[in-house]
Amino acid sequence: MLNRPRRNRKHPVIREMIEETVLRPSNLIYPIFLSDSSVEREAISSLPDQFRLNLEGVFREIEACLELGLKTFVLFPVVPENLKDSQATYGLKKDNFYLEAIRKIKAQFPGIVLMSDVALDPYSSDGHDGLVKDGEILNDETLPILAQMSVEQAQAGIDIIGPSDMMDGRVREIREALDKHQMEHVSIMSYTAKYASAFYGPFRDALDSAPKSGDKKTYQMNPANKKEALREAELDEMEGADFLMVKPALAYLDVIHVLKENSMLPIAAYNVSGEYAMLKAACANGWLEYDKAMPEMLLSMKRAGADSILTYFAKDFAALYKKLL
Repeated sequence: MLNRPRRNRKHPVIREMIEETVLRPSNLIYPIFLSDSSVEREAISSLPDQFRLNLEGVFREIEACLELGLKTFVLFPVVPENLKDSQATYGLKKDNFYLEAIRKIKAQFPGIVLMSDVALDPYSSDGHDGLVKDGEILNDETLPILAQMSVEQAQAGIDIIGPSDMMDGRVREIREALDKHQMEHVSIMSYTAKYASAFYGPFRDALDSAPKSGDKKTYQMNPANKKEALREAELDEMEGADFLMVKPALAYLDVIHVLKENSMLPIAAYNVSGEYAMLKAACANGWLEYDKAMPEMLLSMKRAGADSILTYFAKDFAALYKKLL
């Protein structure tokens, strides 16, 4: 045999020298569930080792993450039911605990990057990402609310706006609103291809944000469709997005790849709660080795084309990465 691929695998130094895909903590975005509770850390039963944190708890968590090299965080608000209504008005109040926390976090940690969540469902008594009327999720009527929410978050100190709602035209509406308020420097990471997935359950448990009726299939994408993601990506690019996201990640590696091949924008992947929980469960039962399976799962997303990955594994990966240096 003249060609023996194993010659390039014979030594760890050679394997490392020609490694095609490299994953570092700087590629990861760590999701944090922010609450207004007096309890610093509250466990989430369906998300092992993840917690609802009050502001003091968030400070401690960010300090620990910075020690491990994690510098980018996305904040999700845990809004009490009594503050929710059909118009999601609490999300627009300048003194709501989410905006207040953003101001304090950025004052305490000016060097980090904070990403927000823009949608109505954390604040909506209906549990949907848009306004609801007679069972229909209203697209155009929702856009001004999303734009105002984005402006309030940017003014509080958010670096990257994260519209997760999947309303048509929302990226343009948000971009124009930000620019009108002299916030051209604030980025938009659009949830470009967000699928109507079965893997979101633990996240909805964490925020208590499941729809009170119906489902999200009229605005989130059909899991059977890939070409549709290209259409969404083209629109988001035209409307001013700075990053394109695919959600979920593990079951949609082909979608991550096709967006990477067809866009010049950075591609993000959201390694969602159900993907996290199922690996945690398998490892807890001794069926898989956590320190091997977890980085392999993340590496598959990077290899598929993700430039950044939102993942609940971020802190564990960063700790493992530091240990192996």
